[in-house]
Amino acid sequence: MLVERMQRAARLDVTLYNEVEHDEDATQEAIYVVAIAAVASGIGTLIGSPGQMHGLVGLASEVLTMLLNWVIWSYVTYFIGTRFFNGTATPGEMLRTLGYAMSPGVLNVLGFVPCVGFLIRLGVFVWMLVAGVVAVREALDFETRQALLTVGVGWLAMVVIFIAELLVFTALGWPFRML
Repeated sequence: MLVERMQRAARLDVTLYNEVEHDEDATQEAIYVVAIAAVASGIGTLIGSPGQMHGLVGLASEVLTMLLNWVIWSYVTYFIGTRFFNGTATPGEMLRTLGYAMSPGVLNVLGFVPCVGFLIRLGVFVWMLVAGVVAVREALDFETRQALLTVGVGWLAMVVIFIAELLVFTALGWPFRML
């Protein structure tokens, strides 16, 4: 069931986002989706750039970073969407829908492919961003324009958070990747 839901999320199936929005049991599944995408991304990085990731520490930092960013991203979009654009959702609805929106991240395992690995990662990033717009639109129950604005403003906030994370991880000597 999880794999099928992930495929539907990656296909931008609106009914899936509405389904997980209202299914409180899907919160645990959303955690698994993000963790699976994070491990796949970490493996792709580890294979393609072993010097950039220091084995299990690098893989663990990739998983930790993705899980942390998912939670932060969910709360940032919840706050922006409900406060500035009058959306209606709960933080749990945002966590679930945005967790599933990370389903295309599984393809980051292909990030090691020579010459095109970066393009694959960039394409997956854009795909997850589009899935995020669908997830935000459905969770906050508003129009695509409002979802785009919410995601855009939220993305700017996440850039600031990303820079802070980069500084912390660098200070700790842990590997950190943007894509």
